[in-house]
Amino acid sequence: MRAKPFARLAAARHSGAMTDVGAKRAQFRALHAQGCFVLPNPWDLGSARLLAHLGFAALASTSSGFAWTIGRPDYAVTRDDALSHLALLCAASDLPVNADFQGGFADAPEGVAANVALAIKTGIAGVSIEDSALDGASLYEKDFAVARIRAARAAIDRSGEDVILVARTEGLLGHDMTVSAAIDRLVAFAQAGADCLYAPGVRGKEDIAAMVRAVAPKPVNMLMMGPGLSVAELADLGVRRISVGGALARVALGAMLKVAEEIKQGSFDGLAGAAPGKILNGIFAEFD
Repeated sequence: MRAKPFARLAAARHSGAMTDVGAKRAQFRALHAQGCFVLPNPWDLGSARLLAHLGFAALASTSSGFAWTIGRPDYAVTRDDALSHLALLCAASDLPVNADFQGGFADAPEGVAANVALAIKTGIAGVSIEDSALDGASLYEKDFAVARIRAARAAIDRSGEDVILVARTEGLLGHDMTVSAAIDRLVAFAQAGADCLYAPGVRGKEDIAAMVRAVAPKPVNMLMMGPGLSVAELADLGVRRISVGGALARVALGAMLKVAEEIKQGSFDGLAGAAPGKILNGIFAEFD
């Protein structure tokens, strides 16, 4: 007999008492030491608590998913918007949170350092800094991008907090960068003090394995924005952690748009797939 829709969701349970920030950061550091884990990307407090309820080990914010919740395109949120959002996600559950902090909301290395220091105060366990400019449309020159990562590293060290620094290059996302050039940047970022490396857009098994080898023993994050390699396959390639960026937000918004369009045409049939309110209320009651 097939399980009823949402039965598995109803059966999952949140762990209970909130974990302090130091413990969350220690848990997050330990996840990077071995194996492979998935940190899905919630876009608001409710989605963060649903994912915590399902038993994931950690979460990561999504700049695009959050921007859409406040009616803006990606890269159109302010630093203060992002900081408030991160504080909300960190307080949502007992799971560690990795911050998608875009390019650090500053061009100059010293500005990145100052903003990373503010992000640490929200309670995050990890912070991701990319090499794209403030508008997300262009990339910083390599040496300048490395200097920005070095500044973020220094800010974390000055804080005395055990926060994972993730350095990412956006070169494979519409910037005509070769995989070898992306790997070269990741190696430089690792040497500048990054704890984890990330190049959204890498796809082939050989390229992924080459990236993992180049920065070893430091871990690599893989972005999965759609169907493709499985968790087991990525683990076999040496990937240490997997995120989905704004994909879950796009799934949710895509479903809403589809059903709303059907309603506009006169049919309410699409509402049949909705999660039962009783189940959702029960899940969220666990966090009271």
